[in-house]
Amino acid sequence: VIGSVRSDNLENASSQLGMFGINAEHVQLSDDLAKLMKADAVIDFTQPAFTLDLAKRAAKKKVPFISGTTGLSPEQFNELREHAKHIPIVWSANMSVGVNLLMTLVEKAAAALDDRYDIEIVEMHHRHKVDAPSGTALALGLAAAEGRQIKFTENAVLSREGVTGPRQKGTIGFATLRGGQVIGDHTVMFAGEHDRIELTHKSQGRDIYAQGAIQAALWAQKQPAGFYSMKDVLG
Repeated sequence: VIGSVRSDNLENASSQLGMFGINAEHVQLSDDLAKLMKADAVIDFTQPAFTLDLAKRAAKKKVPFISGTTGLSPEQFNELREHAKHIPIVWSANMSVGVNLLMTLVEKAAAALDDRYDIEIVEMHHRHKVDAPSGTALALGLAAAEGRQIKFTENAVLSREGVTGPRQKGTIGFATLRGGQVIGDHTVMFAGEHDRIELTHKSQGRDIYAQGAIQAALWAQKQPAGFYSMKDVLG
């Protein structure tokens, strides 16, 4: 295991690892990104610009790249896909097995229920989260759009304010909540005239993301270069 941390935090890294029951003697702590590329895979949960820098380095060294970074622009996604021509890259807005199961259920529900059922997605995260709606919420919206066989970009309503008028039929609405230390709650509602179906996932710990990322890293070892998702990892 090679641990790469911020240079201004290197001195505290050993004690931080100890908090998680990790023996720092078994981890190569360094702020040198070149050392990170000696690993069997790089697992990245950072920010878009840094993610692309890491992916570029990984592609050059032929190291599989696993990323759960959200907030990438369309141009940044295109750049990430370019690197996937050289190495296997697994990207997912959420590495949790449970959330990826939720995405599948949402797609199936959206396909089964026509546009007489309005789709609304509500998400809540801790006060420190910087992007909204969350990457997971957007991924759930994409799953719903795929189920309905409609274009997400033309039907997504990411926020509402002021006099918005009646809800347009067939749109996918979003509501964003921020506060406290909430790890991640997501609910997809299918609201009809006489009933409402809700599909919900609530994260109770961050271990689920680490477990999914490690599962993806192991899976990627046997894959050719390409751009993959957790759907591919989970079969």
